[in-house]
Parts: sequence; structure tokens; C-alpha cells
Amino acid sequence: MNVSTSSGQKIAPCIWFDTQGEEAVAYYVSVFPNSRITLVSHCTEAGFEHHGRPAGSVMAIGFELCGQPFTALNGGPLFKLNEAMSLIIYCDTQEEIDHYWERLSEGGDPACQACGWLKDRFGLSWQVVPGNLLALVSDPATSEQVMKELHTMKKLDIRRLQQAAESKLI
Repeated sequence: MNVSTSSGQKIAPCIWFDTQGEEAVAYYVSVFPNSRITLVSHCTEAGFEHHGRPAGSVMAIGFELCGQPFTALNGGPLFKLNEAMSLIIYCDTQEEIDHYWERLSEGGDPACQACGWLKDRFGLSWQVVPGNLLALVSDPATSEQVMKELHTMKKLDIRRLQQAAESKLI
């Protein structure tokens, strides 16, 4: 099968939903810039014994978030999303972190909020983090102090993480 994406990427995540793929994709596309639905496929009578979905219902949705291709599959209740897989949003500013955190946590599970992680109302886990977080936590001179500060937060605060890194360098 030849799938063409505007980004030219050959690997893309497929997110399994029970029946709410269309609703989830419409929501995600509204949250992220440079995002769009690229295709919608519908169930046919063929395969009903596997998917149990009526002919004509939405089976899969191709979409892009910030130009990154994804597929959403209305695969039924067999598999559930969990924290073993999350999507990371690298943010340049606190305003970006605040925007994505507020939008994606709406209706999500507050019990799953820690250290920049959240679970949205569809059950998908996200990490909303500063773009330089990996550098801060991988630098031996700053990682201990940054990690201590990070573990006190739900939504990450760029200023506090940067201050923690700078305090260790002094």
C-alpha cells in the first residue's frame, strides 16, 4: 500500500479507539496548528465478523498534527489506551505549555497528571514539556536538581526548571 503524507514520513502512530476516533481527531485538529484531517475510510460489510461495526460507519481517519501523520482507528473495545504509550509535545514557551495543558486536560483524568504527563478525555496520554527538558535532565551537573523540581509539579513550569538547573551551576 502506498500512503502519501505531506511530511514524507514513513512511520506514523495509529491510535486505537473504541468508537470515538472521529470525535477525538476533530478535537486534536482543533488544538494544534498546522493540523488537518487527510482522509476518512468507512466500514464495509466485509470483515464485520472482526470489527462488528455497521457498514458505512467510520473505520479509520488519517490526520496530521503539526504536520506529523497519524491514523485513528475505530477498532472496538478489544484494546484500551494506556500510559505505556504517550505523545510528547515539545514547547518553546510557558504560554505553549499552558495552552496544550489546558486544552488536552479538559475532561481528562486528573489522577493521571504528574511531571508534565496528562491523560485526555479520550484516554490518550501526553507529555507537555519544555523543548530543552532532555538537555536539562541529561546534564550531570543539573539533572539531580532539575528532576527534584520536576517531581514537585503536575504542569511543568519552564522558569522553575531553568532556575533549578542554574542553581546547581553556581
